[in-house]
Amino acid sequence: MPPPPPAWVQALKPAGPQGSELLAAERAQSAVGVDALAELLHSRESLDRQKELVALLQSEAVFDKSQSQSLGRVERLQRALAKGKRLHQLAVERRWSLEEYHAAAGLIGEPTPYALHASMFLVTLREQSNPEQRKLFLERAEKYEIIGCYAQTELGHGSNVRGLETTATWNPEDKTFTLHSPTLTASKWWIGSLGRTANHAVVMAQLFVAGKNYGPHPFVVQIRDLETHQPLENVYVGDIGPKFGYNTMDNGFLLFNNIKIPHISMLARFSRIDPKTNQYVRPALPTLVYGTMTWVRANIVLDAGSVLARGVTIATRYCAVRRQFQDRDADRNAGETQVLNYKMVQIRLLPLLASMYALHFTGRGTMKLYQENQSRMNAATQSNGQDSRSPGPEELRAGADLLADLHATSCGLKALASTTAGEGLEICRRACGGHGYSSYSGIGPWYSDYLPTLTWEGDNYMLTQQVARYLLKSARAVLAGKGTGNDTSQILQSYLARKDKGASFDILEEDSEVVAAFAWRTAYLTFEALKHRDVEKRSWNSLLVDFWRLSTAHSQYLVVKNFHEAVSSPELVASVDAATAAVLRKLFRLYALHTLEREAADFFASGAVTTRQLTLTRTKAVLGLLDEIRPHAVRLVDAWQIPDWVLDSSLGRADGNVYEDLFRRASQENPVNDLVFDPYPWNKEVLKAPLPSKLSKL
Repeated sequence: MPPPPPAWVQALKPAGPQGSELLAAERAQSAVGVDALAELLHSRESLDRQKELVALLQSEAVFDKSQSQSLGRVERLQRALAKGKRLHQLAVERRWSLEEYHAAAGLIGEPTPYALHASMFLVTLREQSNPEQRKLFLERAEKYEIIGCYAQTELGHGSNVRGLETTATWNPEDKTFTLHSPTLTASKWWIGSLGRTANHAVVMAQLFVAGKNYGPHPFVVQIRDLETHQPLENVYVGDIGPKFGYNTMDNGFLLFNNIKIPHISMLARFSRIDPKTNQYVRPALPTLVYGTMTWVRANIVLDAGSVLARGVTIATRYCAVRRQFQDRDADRNAGETQVLNYKMVQIRLLPLLASMYALHFTGRGTMKLYQENQSRMNAATQSNGQDSRSPGPEELRAGADLLADLHATSCGLKALASTTAGEGLEICRRACGGHGYSSYSGIGPWYSDYLPTLTWEGDNYMLTQQVARYLLKSARAVLAGKGTGNDTSQILQSYLARKDKGASFDILEEDSEVVAAFAWRTAYLTFEALKHRDVEKRSWNSLLVDFWRLSTAHSQYLVVKNFHEAVSSPELVASVDAATAAVLRKLFRLYALHTLEREAADFFASGAVTTRQLTLTRTKAVLGLLDEIRPHAVRLVDAWQIPDWVLDSSLGRADGNVYEDLFRRASQENPVNDLVFDPYPWNKEVLKAPLPSKLSKL
């Protein structure tokens, strides 16, 4: 490391007022109960666990973050594997639960090469293995005796799972499968933990039995020797190279050349090959095979609020400390204005502050729906009932199954939530001005690592087709008098009952009316899309933009509905004081009305609101809510209780010492300052002296 600055530099202080003073003043002007609100968001148990885990991780040298942004990818990968190994050792030593392990992994702030083993590999084995396979694969995987990944995406196919090219052909003569990659585009690609870490993979491949294709099915395949860790014969595997972000993960490629795997390799909880008859035995409920993907999407929705909260916390605190220019209408002696006081900053940050709360409560609802679905589906597998539908999600019986509703909900909300979080992080970075571009801001690295979420587990634009398909089927069922009592059917039925009378909702006075307006807009767009498709006979491709708008509208309705239920719930009333509850209701109104204003054309076209209401929403309601929420902004981000060590941000420090920390990192933790350049073009050497020993060993 570079030597410390001279004493005269160390004696310098930022121009006043100090950041710590400004944040103290921000907190003093708000009565929001931070601790009670934090418990409502996360529970006291989770907060206590986080405090203990952060203290433990900080005490371990392997988790040091000081050089993370200065290292190259090869060095970061090696360090990430060391972190993953130590994390597992701690889990064993301290007998962590699965929840505790995932909490600790999240606090590290970057994925390790074990990430896909600990998530999708283990989840798939738990959900889709029969008892024999659980003993053979899952028990060993849970002990890390085998390390795995989930190999679905291919070089030529990602979101289109049905188009996968890898094949698994049943061999009746020796009761095996032949796994093969027939083309270059059949190469598995983007598979996390595959590049250099995994020795097993759950491989999604087209199942062929007697020449018939039964669609993609999961197979557990060993790809590397357990001792030498070298690829097995006729297996070609490696890392796909550097990426825009996420560079502590060894995303990999994988090709097979007619390798044979045993009958036990096909995960058989829901479907299997009978080795005696060589017949394919289809599952009683074919849609159960989509459990892993639904679980991942539900988790993405649940995590989106926390992801966004990191960026909003950093930007809000920094914009409260940063002062630039002087208010044109203020007293000349007032000094420079806090950036957070500018309306153009508030209109960017405060709706995101509302969004992170909205997404958090919506994520809770989505995970609850997933857990309820799993419970029902597990019970259904015990029955002897058969389902004649084909296994694609688009073949779900609209309005009849909870899984249909869950699939549509998870697809739409995954798209909306991850887009909101990803794009919101960039807005936060830009709100921090020039310093937001520094890696020390803590936003850029987090943003680049999160961006893949917008395209993996289903591209966000593609997923909207699944939502539209479900809504169209639901609308057809309602028109045929076969609607169910679920929420989707109810809002469609309500619209049909009132559409001739019209409906102008009192969005400026009644919170429940705002929710009703969002439901009305969804129903209107659904029946418009149905008319285009069924009456006008327009092609599917020509309607994709309409379907995207419909899915977005439906997902925004779900977020508004979940947020409203949360701020109106007995749990909230019992958990926080009246002042805090009132601020949360204002956050709900800001999220809902700001969204409504941005989507004004749809709301007006549907008849949900009038032109005058839209004008007042923009000129009065939203701007007024910015003024009302502004004094509470710092306390509202404090309530997320994200430790400084986790944020890893100079700009977002809880104590407001922004400039001191930024200068310290640049001058004392930056290994570039160890180098002595030879700047003259006629000298061959790049450096005046060899690399310092510490840097050369990185």
